[in-house]
Amino acid sequence: MVRSLQKLTDVKVKSDKWNPGRHSDGGGLYLNVSAVGTKSWLFMWTPAGGKRREMGLGAYPAVSLAKARAKAGECRVAVAEGRDPIAERAKEAEPTFGDCADKFLASMEASWRNEKHRAQWKMTLEEYCKPIRSKRVSTIGTEEVLQVLKPIWTTKPETASRLRGRIERVLDFAKTKGWREGENPALWRGHLKNVLPARRKLTRGHHAAMAFHEVPAFVVRLRSAEAMAARALEFLILTAARSGEVYGAKWAEIDLIAGLWTVPAERMKAAKEHRVPLSDRALSLAKSLYDLRVSDYVFPGQKKDHPLSTSAMEMLLRRLDVDVTVHGFRSSFRDWAGDKTHFPREVAEAALAHEVGNAVERAYRRADAIEKRRKLMQAWSDYLAGPKAGNVVRLEKRRTIR
Repeated sequence: MVRSLQKLTDVKVKSDKWNPGRHSDGGGLYLNVSAVGTKSWLFMWTPAGGKRREMGLGAYPAVSLAKARAKAGECRVAVAEGRDPIAERAKEAEPTFGDCADKFLASMEASWRNEKHRAQWKMTLEEYCKPIRSKRVSTIGTEEVLQVLKPIWTTKPETASRLRGRIERVLDFAKTKGWREGENPALWRGHLKNVLPARRKLTRGHHAAMAFHEVPAFVVRLRSAEAMAARALEFLILTAARSGEVYGAKWAEIDLIAGLWTVPAERMKAAKEHRVPLSDRALSLAKSLYDLRVSDYVFPGQKKDHPLSTSAMEMLLRRLDVDVTVHGFRSSFRDWAGDKTHFPREVAEAALAHEVGNAVERAYRRADAIEKRRKLMQAWSDYLAGPKAGNVVRLEKRRTIR
């Protein structure tokens, strides 16, 4: 590098009396003048044992002489410490925690087959992490993590535990991307375990469910709601399906003549096609929606050609002030089938798309008992439509904004 610095002046740089070429300001900084008179800044250096390299610092006058000198100074420090200024500039700019969380979710999208799973991650990292989403990800420390966890650690222990793990994953992602260094402040063992009380453990896999004898009265309320989410939730209850299966349902999957819904393998938890016999009420609901269809999706969302939001049914339950989960209605159905009917266990489990027995038993039982399940689902529908659940809402055609 040239030893002397600041050879140029603002007046001289501004002048049009320049010959095309590179004009040194010293310290590796050059004013580059093109054949047509445009000007830009270059930083040039020769790494130890390497070839001469150059890096653009921006066009003049957008980048002033003072700014160019400041950038060149940072480059000289990097070179002196053995770092590559070009490689460092190529790194993505450090994001906020919120942006980092969004980038992490995008990177994991291909590995998450279940859309609801992704929606849960997104909801918790947005709703509960509001106090830290606008902070640079490198500044997130133990105090920031505790700021998020403490308000729900004892009142929502299961949610808090999952949230802690998700924050830990986001911060590990940030470290891998080079946006932060050091230990992960969301780490449990040897760290947060020492400052947060041990949480009350819940049984894994259980979802808050409504007692089956309360479901018919709830269906009355559901049918009086005009939201598309209410139609989706009633269809889910009638079919004992998972939410991801319902959200992604398309008209091509439903045979309105045979009264059969065939859910493709890619939307099933077990990655196997599942046939669902539709009860009279489920079929009637589907036909009403078909007459008003605005897209390929059975339950369309607000955006054109998009399905209902994956949080729509959960949000509906909150608005109705019902403290259960959408998934819990599968438990309601199973409890009813076991306590109030004489249908074989295998039929009820098949209705839930559960595998029953060992591999040998399943190999010999290839049929899915569709007609037996049709009788079961009709009995469930009749139970829901008892004296307490006689209301039916007429569906009105929705206006769509293009």
